[in-house]
Amino acid sequence: MARKASGDHLAGLAGLAAPLALTAVLIPFRVSLPNTDAALALVLVVVAVAAAGYRLAGVLAAVSAAVWFDFFLTVPYERFTITRAADIETTVLVLAVAVAVTEIAVWRRRQQAAAARRAGYLDGINAAARAVFAGSSPQAVIDEVCGQLTSLLSLSGCRFQDGAAGIGRPPRGTDTELLAEAGGLLQGRFLLTPGPRVQLTLEQRLVAVALADQAAAALGGGQLASRQ
Repeated sequence: MARKASGDHLAGLAGLAAPLALTAVLIPFRVSLPNTDAALALVLVVVAVAAAGYRLAGVLAAVSAAVWFDFFLTVPYERFTITRAADIETTVLVLAVAVAVTEIAVWRRRQQAAAARRAGYLDGINAAARAVFAGSSPQAVIDEVCGQLTSLLSLSGCRFQDGAAGIGRPPRGTDTELLAEAGGLLQGRFLLTPGPRVQLTLEQRLVAVALADQAAAALGGGQLASRQ
């Protein structure tokens, strides 16, 4: 969390400073440089800042670009006043396009994060399936699935109880039970001890059920040795 806050802070500073730095570079050429070219250069800077996917940084960059474009690159110079309609339109376009680019970058980053999570979920299911099909012992499969569930659900503890004993009555009030069934037969349950409070998605819950099914498949041919 601290690292994320630090990244947001640095991105925000970059969003404020980068357009200002570019307009400072363009000041010697502002008389001969068409305003549309300067505006395009500023939009490219905003794109570079927004590419990291931080909405606040992108919005700050968009506002900074519009403000300094007005102050340094439109007549009258170095005043927050615009006298030409074309410059007003260009300034508004700089702001609008920069904000739109920021939203696209944020959406893209979220999609990439979601794809990475889904890939991780599939890797977990595949690892459990490989353990089953490789003929690993039921205990080895249970250990693999418990590890995957702990990572998936941010658990502080996970253990398996074979058979139907105690179904519906978790031994501790904070535990949640996850049934392991295969072929319509109940093989046992996982007792899940929650860790830090996190909001689980439907996707995570479905993956947890799929992992429990893998464990149940491994147990279908025999009974798991009792845990100590």
